[in-house]
Amino acid sequence: MAKKKAFALRINEDMLKAIEKWAADEFRSTNGQIEWMLNEGLKKAKRNPKNKNPKESS
Repeated sequence: MAKKKAFALRINEDMLKAIEKWAADEFRSTNGQIEWMLNEGLKKAKRNPKNKNPKESS
């Protein structure tokens, strides 16, 4: 698994509530939902990071 780095995120309260609701609907944590959203955005923009370990790609 890729190493994860913690950082503070400042976000609009209403936006956070919407993300929390979406996360609950998808059975994800809020953090997991934000990570999924970022990953989807990177894929859509064709900017997703290269996987250094080919065994981890699926």
